[in-house]
Formats: sequence, C-alpha cells, structure tokens
Amino acid sequence: MVITVDTAPLLEMSGIRKSFPGVQALSNVSLKLHRGEVLALMGENGAGKSTLIKTLGGAHRPDAGTIVIDGKLVDLSSPMAAIEAGIGVIYQEFNMIPALTAWENIFLGREQTSLFVDRSDERSRAAALFGRLGVNVPLDIPSRQLSIAQQQLVEIAKALSQDVRILVMDEPSAALTPREVRKLFAIIRELRSQGIGVIYISHRLDEIFEIADTITVLRDGLYAGDAPTSDITRQQLIELMVGRSIENEFPKQAAEIGDARLVVTGLCRDATVTNVSFEVRRGEILGLTGLVGAGRTELVRLMFGADTRDAGQIALDGRVLNINSPRDAIRAGMCLLTEDRKLQGLVLCRSVRENFGLPNVRHLSTFGVMQQQQERSAFSGYVDSLTIRIPHQEQLARNLSGGNQQKVVLAKWLQQNAEVLIFDEPTRGIDVGAKHEIYQLMNNLTAQGKSIIMISSELPEVLGMSDRILVMHEGRITGEIGDVASTTQEKIMELAINR
Repeated sequence: MVITVDTAPLLEMSGIRKSFPGVQALSNVSLKLHRGEVLALMGENGAGKSTLIKTLGGAHRPDAGTIVIDGKLVDLSSPMAAIEAGIGVIYQEFNMIPALTAWENIFLGREQTSLFVDRSDERSRAAALFGRLGVNVPLDIPSRQLSIAQQQLVEIAKALSQDVRILVMDEPSAALTPREVRKLFAIIRELRSQGIGVIYISHRLDEIFEIADTITVLRDGLYAGDAPTSDITRQQLIELMVGRSIENEFPKQAAEIGDARLVVTGLCRDATVTNVSFEVRRGEILGLTGLVGAGRTELVRLMFGADTRDAGQIALDGRVLNINSPRDAIRAGMCLLTEDRKLQGLVLCRSVRENFGLPNVRHLSTFGVMQQQQERSAFSGYVDSLTIRIPHQEQLARNLSGGNQQKVVLAKWLQQNAEVLIFDEPTRGIDVGAKHEIYQLMNNLTAQGKSIIMISSELPEVLGMSDRILVMHEGRITGEIGDVASTTQEKIMELAINR
C-alpha cells in the first residue's frame, strides 16, 4: 500500500535546544512530519527523544528554536497549549486514574457541564471513539482492571477526543503481545488514512521497518539524519543510531556448558504455575519465552521467593534450597533483574549510589554502618566497566535513561557475585547499543561459569542469545528447543499458543 503525504509539513521543529543543569539534552535539533505520515523517532537511550517529545507536548519549554504547525508559529508553553494545537502524546507510562472507568479517564478535566456532568453523553462519546478505532473496550469497570493493550486504547481515544492532528506514541508496544501489536498497527494505519501524523518511538527495529514511512535519528542530543524507511537498511540504521559499526546485533559467544546447576522440580502456585520442572546448566543462557500472561514472570518470582509456592523444590549445585523470601535466594547465590525496573528494581527518588548499595549492605558495611567510601569505590568500577552514563554518583535514579537505569540494576547484582542470574526482559525499552553491551556482559558471565535464565518477549533476541529455549503457555512448559540454530520464530509461536 502506497501512502502519499502532503509536500508541506504538518509539523516542523527547527533548531530546538534544551539544557538541564549539567546536561545539554538537545542541540539544534530539527524534525518534519507530514499529514498521513508515520515518522519513527530513533536513537539510543539518552539521545534526546523524550526531551524532544516533551517539548512538543508542552511539558518542557525549549531554550531556543521554533515549532510550526500548518505553517503557523506556535508557542507550546504548557500541555494544554499543545492539546489546543492538536498534539496528543501517549507516554510510555500511561496518564490515567486507575479507579476511574475508561470514559471517565478520556474526559477527565474536560467534562461538559453546567451543574452536573452528563455521564450518559460522555459514555456514548467514548463508545463512538472506540468504534472509530474499531475496537471494543469495557466502559464501566475501573481502568486498573483493563489490560495494558486496553489502557493504551484509552489513551489513543483520549487523544482523538481532543481532535488530535499529531499523535506521539512512546514505546507503545513494550508490553503488548504480538497479536496486540498487529491490532495496534492496524489502528495506526487507520489514523494515517485520516490524515493524522504519527510520531512513533520504539527500540524494536522490526516494528520500525513494518510501520514507519520515514525515520529520523537523534544521537547525543543532536540530529543525526533521516531517510525514507525504504531507503535505509537495518545495519545502516543501527550505525546511524550508535555512531559506530555493530557487526553482529546478537553477539552470542559459545561458552563451555557444564553440568546442571539449578534444578527446579514440580513448582506450583494456584493456576499461574503448574508442575514446572527444568534445569539450568553451568555456562548456559536458558531462554524462557511465551506470550504475555504465560506465567514466565510468575515462575521466576516463585524461584526467587518473591511469591509463595504451593509445591515444588529448588536445588543449586546439588543442595536443596529453602527459599521463602528474596533474602534467602540472594544468600543462596541467586539474583533477579525484575521485569519492571522502575517499580521493582530501583528506588527512583534515591541516588544511583544508594540503589547500588541497597542489596549489598552486608558486604559494604561495618557493624551495621555503611562505608560510603567503599560503596563509591565499588560502584565506580561498574560505572566504568558497564559504561553507565551519569554526571556523578548522587544522580537520582529517576533522571537516568532506561538503558542506564538497567545498568545500575545490573551493577548492584553483579556486586553480589551470584551464581544464577535471572534476567526478566533485560533489554525492554533500551536502545540497540545498550542491548549489545548487555549481551556482551551475558557472554562474560557465562564464560565465568555463571548460569543465566533470560526471559524475553522478543523472539529475535531469544533465538540470537539462547543456548536452549523453554516455551511456556498458561503456566506450563509446552516445549523445549535444544537446537536453537535450526529453529524459527514460527516454531516458538506454535509452542507458545500450544497448537
């Protein structure tokens, strides 16, 4: 299908500059978006993508530069000014009140009322918006009970209710199943056919080449280039983003795989995990995959003592473990990089140094008093070895890019010198350059004889980095793939839906 766009830009951002204390976030950045165009905004974590869209959304005022919409200079001094200009931004972290229904969230703050809110009218208008998208979302239950995909549809409907002409979507597919991603793309194509310009941000390169018409790349706060999607290869895009050649996107290195180290037998919890048994060997990366809701995260939480198991046994190096809490798992030689690093992996309001020290108090304290100099020295080594980009160790964790946040989580666990490392979606929401660094770290760990369980929804990553793959469906293991080099994404999906 050929999409034609107007020659005159719908949106033109020129010479945008924005700095924060100690950081030049954007330097002379420009961007053009046409009607009916899907523009992919690409770049590594920290490249300036979030700052640019927050500037477009009125959350940040630029230090310099201009923004022109439909040929008219606009002053986006606030989020409300951006909305009035026809701009809708769907951030990676949704802006919803969990206790309110879908339609209440859509019209929150914009209720049409004289004395009372016309609830039936707002409900009808919400239903019409979902009808325009061709989807069915429950209207009368709290939004907290909606799936992630349904919550995203509420955000899209909210934007459409504001007569949006420009829609920005930040990592919209991060927590979606492949089926939900296909539905999302169908909606984006429908919006495109209505003349809406879409700015799409994602670190999943497969998606970019499927949905985007053009690509604009930022690097280190600078405009690095743009091109029609059809005129750029995957390798060229990666090099434009990271500023260097990456020969192998998945740099798997063969390690000597030894005997079984971690043996899980008959693990159960309600209906979420049912009689799961498997083993992980020395020097092995065991990929664990399946559709969202298959029970992968629930399984590793049981193993780590974060949830209570109903039955089952866990043994490490031939010794049965009594794991009733994460503290028990840590002391036994296990660590877990959680799926949600912001909610469960970091204390965002504390410094990166303090986050590093939290699980390592026992090793970095004397008579219960934290030795800050020892803590700083230990963390400094990981800042260098993991190339964590921070101005200083007192930087708040919330102010780091996603990739650097993940590296801080990695650093605190590496200090534990754990024997079994569980990585739950280790590269979700981080750029291709940071992914490559994490893959190399995984190679180094397995070369030392460590055992890794890697949960991932990205099948190219699972195939590219695993020595062996387990597939889950509805709380059970439905298949094991030993010959990873000869398997396909289609084979994994067959096991994931248990066909």
